[in-house]
Amino acid sequence: PDPPAAPAAAPVTNITTLSNGAKIASEDTPGASIAVGVYVSSGSKWETPRVSGASHLLERVAWRATANRTAFRVTREAEVIGANLLASASREQMAYTVDCLRTNLPEAVELLTDAVMNQKLTDREVADAAAALKKEMTELAENPAHLIMEAAHSVAFTGGLGAPLVATPASLSRLDGDHLAHFVQATYTAPRVVLAAAGVDHAELVSVAEPLLSTLAPGPGVGAAPTTYVGGDYRVSTDSPLTNIILAFEFKGGWRDQKASTAMTVLNTLMGGGGSFSAGGPGKGMYSRLYNRVLNRHAWAQNCTSFHSVFDDTGVIGISGVADGPHAGDMVAVMARELAAVANGKIEAKELDRAKAATVSSILMNLESRAVVAEDIGRQILTYGERKSPAEFIAAINALTPAEISAVAAEALKSNPTLCMVGDLTAAPRFEQVKALF
Repeated sequence: PDPPAAPAAAPVTNITTLSNGAKIASEDTPGASIAVGVYVSSGSKWETPRVSGASHLLERVAWRATANRTAFRVTREAEVIGANLLASASREQMAYTVDCLRTNLPEAVELLTDAVMNQKLTDREVADAAAALKKEMTELAENPAHLIMEAAHSVAFTGGLGAPLVATPASLSRLDGDHLAHFVQATYTAPRVVLAAAGVDHAELVSVAEPLLSTLAPGPGVGAAPTTYVGGDYRVSTDSPLTNIILAFEFKGGWRDQKASTAMTVLNTLMGGGGSFSAGGPGKGMYSRLYNRVLNRHAWAQNCTSFHSVFDDTGVIGISGVADGPHAGDMVAVMARELAAVANGKIEAKELDRAKAATVSSILMNLESRAVVAEDIGRQILTYGERKSPAEFIAAINALTPAEISAVAAEALKSNPTLCMVGDLTAAPRFEQVKALF
């Protein structure tokens, strides 16, 4: 048979706001499968010391028993419709997602909303999940390099975003079903919930989801402790011959500063980077600055990658790297030099055009996946209150000038550095020396 005709116009995102403040949003992309998820403004940012680690543990007890189903029945019903169930926790958002066939939309939405809104959170289930997670965290802690990104957030921020996302063994010993239930009750309120889907008819989705979501409690829910960027120094000596390094700075404004965040995203692609051993070829990012100017020049640089960890109103951007221990100081100096170079406007038009094209292609390739479209809708509505179209972002990317990219880097470098080092610290520079480089 002939393939289906391409739609005449790009699919639009439809949003319905219920009387209690919950939102239902969807985009009807053609195809036989759908992705549907519940996205909640909840995460470690809202945790108090008493419930530290709750979001991480909620991720692990997701899709267990509810007020209406046993854990076995949840799994069995998902198997019957061939659904793929996922849950993920972050500092500002929780996500629960289902992928299945289009014909199973009613069953998927009913199972999803029940699993999110009516979690039973029995002490036995929570204790089992906590024990498994504690074992995992204890093994991770044996190699502090695995948790260096988590450490970077604790050093960079005080307040909400500085709270640990990764649960510690001590916090897992303290948490029980009541702690998690109170946290869910405080943060899973209707105005903080978005049900987002891709590949569905919006009217059908609303008819199924509205009666289920209308039982959510209205109201803003609990507030988070204010977040302040402070920066600082973190170092752990281990017997590794390598040194893992993160050098980061404040990104003011976060995702809600749309112009700066678009420039920051292109800057991240422009810097690029990766491992010293990589199968090459077009599209692998091997023309990025950190490949050309660091990895291809210094044999002691094992990895050098630009990264960003950005939230609604703030974030951190910088470079992470791995170097041979005796060259830790050289690595930090090279990282500082590369950040200063882009901040000082040393960006060629050719490399900026390449970074813009790579960023645009990354957006469009990701949006080929229905799961990514549903996630994009849910997370954008939580951040912006609306869903901005890919065309809007692409136009903003193509309009960027080298001066705007440099301005984002220059503004970030005005903040106090966040420096994290794990491994061989014999040649590691002092924090004051690194601060003096800027």
